[in-house]
Amino acid sequence: MKFLHTSDWHLGRQFHNVSLLEDQAYVLDQIVEIASRQEVDVLLIAGDLYDRTVPPARAVKLLDSVLDRLCRELAIPVIIIPGNHDSPERVGFGARQLSASGLHIIDSPESILKPVLLKDAFGEIAFYGIPYLEPAVAREYFQTDLSGHDETLAFVTKRIEEHNEDNGKLRSVVISHCFLDGGEACESERPLSIGGADRASAKHFKAFNYTALGHLHGAQYKSLQQIRYSGSILKYSFSEEFHHKSVTMVEMDAQGKCSIEKIALQPLHDMRTLEGCLEDILALGKTDKNALDYVQVRLSDTHAILDIMAKLREAYPNVLHLERPGLMARAGEQIASRERLKKGELSMFEDFYEQVRGEKMSRPQTRLIEKTIEKLHHETSAD
Repeated sequence: MKFLHTSDWHLGRQFHNVSLLEDQAYVLDQIVEIASRQEVDVLLIAGDLYDRTVPPARAVKLLDSVLDRLCRELAIPVIIIPGNHDSPERVGFGARQLSASGLHIIDSPESILKPVLLKDAFGEIAFYGIPYLEPAVAREYFQTDLSGHDETLAFVTKRIEEHNEDNGKLRSVVISHCFLDGGEACESERPLSIGGADRASAKHFKAFNYTALGHLHGAQYKSLQQIRYSGSILKYSFSEEFHHKSVTMVEMDAQGKCSIEKIALQPLHDMRTLEGCLEDILALGKTDKNALDYVQVRLSDTHAILDIMAKLREAYPNVLHLERPGLMARAGEQIASRERLKKGELSMFEDFYEQVRGEKMSRPQTRLIEKTIEKLHHETSAD
């Protein structure tokens, strides 16, 4: 059987107040095309379909369109679990009716031990889903003392393993949205809890033929090749600048062994950082073929510059964030200069001039300012 493992779509996300829906639609078209071209038997979404529990209407419409193309037009079943960004109740609306059309939504603790059974030439494969579970929710539902995410996953995966044993020990796939200990995180992931209590051990998944994970945005595997995060479909922070986004193609044989391939996704706009002085960055933008990328700029200039963002956006229209490490490097000097500000108007102007021009005033310039200050004081006194 061939299945496509995806996760962390985050539909409706905004990045620095810019909507990414167009970027998401662009990459979802590729995922539908991959599923069709590869003739997959099922597509998995391991949580975080949306970026927030109450998604914008356009995000819901986009998801509806993609699922219609997959399930109705291509007749490819889809299995979904909600992640920590999703509302299980909203994601799971109509789940019982939709399963008849090939859309399987595993949205609650009650549905964990109700696997989706799909057949290939060698028999049935059981697809178990573990929607994102807060330990408190699991404690209440299972009526047992579970103190954290690790204990919760240990308990639930043991129940799944026993259920599969009782039903003939089928080849098994588990879909889960969690943070495995040792996983590489990035800035765009919302912590599941504080102080490291959100971490769980990969050992809980070793009994299954494949584990399709969601939550971490970088594609990676933990402990075993078949315990794997597919990663998010787009870069959602500048900390992901060097990620290569992909979906994971898995082909399972009669014994449950999996061959795994990552298939690259191409973004509508890439995300990257530019460093250097303003003059060099503006010059680069004139010949940069990817000038429409989402850009973070780190300027090395140490002097004040008026309308920096306007200047940058002439070359890079999608500059989203600006940092001034050049100015920060001089922070110590500026702190020291604050004491000098108390010495009078001339010292204040000397500091201002030095910060703007990056050099000290000449003696003729200083004398000119002294005369101007004296004149102003004289006129004030006369009034």
